[in-house]
Amino acid sequence: MTKNDESLDLVKQAIRDAGLRATPARIATLQLLRESASPLTHAVVAEHLAATGVDKATAFRNLNDMTDVGLLRRTEVGDHVWRFEAIMAGGEHDNGHPHFLCVDCGTVSCLDDVKLTAGSQRASEKVGEVTEILLRGHCNECR
Repeated sequence: MTKNDESLDLVKQAIRDAGLRATPARIATLQLLRESASPLTHAVVAEHLAATGVDKATAFRNLNDMTDVGLLRRTEVGDHVWRFEAIMAGGEHDNGHPHFLCVDCGTVSCLDDVKLTAGSQRASEKVGEVTEILLRGHCNECR
């Protein structure tokens, strides 16, 4: 069994474990998002999946279905565009990592290694639960 076959089996099983049918469109969507280094918009996902015959409406429905069952996280960074990323417990893209938004080009990057300090967590708990951290600035390409 090759690494791609193993990866495909893991993707299918994750979808089934979440209570959804492992359709070709869902499998392709989850594989794409698991391989992506940053969150992707519906438009980007639909563009990638169009070559496999998946239409925009199906792509959008699958993104929302997989978000509802906890396979994906949906993020909005202030530009009124939803971005989706795979949730992979214990690894990259686990719950709670921050994102960096370039205010010049709009690129969104994951900051998997950036965490709140213990003191910051205690201070934030006084006002509520932190569900997302977004840092804004100028990416290295735009500086």
